[in-house]
Amino acid sequence: MTENAQRKMALIDIRQRTGFLFGAVVLAHIILISAQVNSRSGVPVLETVTFGVFSEIQRAAAATSSGVRRTWHGYVALRGVRAENDMLKQQLDTLQVQLQQQRALAERSRQLQKLLELRDQAALSMAAADVIGVGASPDFQTITINKGTSDGLKSDMAVISSAGVVGRIVTPSRRAAKVQLLIDRNAAAGALVERTRAQGVVIGTGDSLLRMEYVADIGDVKEGDTVLTSGVDGIYSKGFVIGRVEKVERGGGRYKLITVRPAADLRSLESVLVVLELPARATTEGAE
Repeated sequence: MTENAQRKMALIDIRQRTGFLFGAVVLAHIILISAQVNSRSGVPVLETVTFGVFSEIQRAAAATSSGVRRTWHGYVALRGVRAENDMLKQQLDTLQVQLQQQRALAERSRQLQKLLELRDQAALSMAAADVIGVGASPDFQTITINKGTSDGLKSDMAVISSAGVVGRIVTPSRRAAKVQLLIDRNAAAGALVERTRAQGVVIGTGDSLLRMEYVADIGDVKEGDTVLTSGVDGIYSKGFVIGRVEKVERGGGRYKLITVRPAADLRSLESVLVVLELPARATTEGAE
């Protein structure tokens, strides 16, 4: 760099410094004058200007801080609401499960109460049992109960429910027993019509219905009649409810075609009663 260029650069630098110094001096004079000059309210102009500038800065800072605070509180509150909703949902699910359990317990208690009432009313020795299994084969309609020979159960003992006849014990073991349901196609029971005392035999059909046979074509049987055990089979004591007549048709021979619907829901049993006494066989209506 030549000497002339160096001189020019030094001159420019001096001029810039001079300009900065002049500006600083002017600003200092303005500040001094502002500090000495009062506004109409008596407050120095410098203080008024300074307060205005800093108040705007404070306003902006406060607004920013308030927005951040509101956003944070909103986020925290939202998380709290979500947590509370999750807790309430869990409590609701728990209460619904408890309600279902209470309903099941109430229904169970109601069924047991009916069984106790039936046992108290009947002049027979009975043992209560729970159903613990259902036969898997569609050809044999059976259930398994949790009482056996150790409780005094034997083959051919009648099994009933609060609604009506269930079946008879066919295979007892020490702590359980298999019960042949009355709807099994190999099951049968002596029966009579409660209203007219017309007698016959109820036979299982393998499904949910029964068939009453050997009722004379001239016998008085109507739909809705109650069918009871007659006691002639030596298994079921006389007077237990079997079901109701659902259909009566004229047969081609000497007997009516009668369909009976069981009084007990044999496919949804939970508890039963086992009659511990085998009845004396009744052979005629006059043997009551």
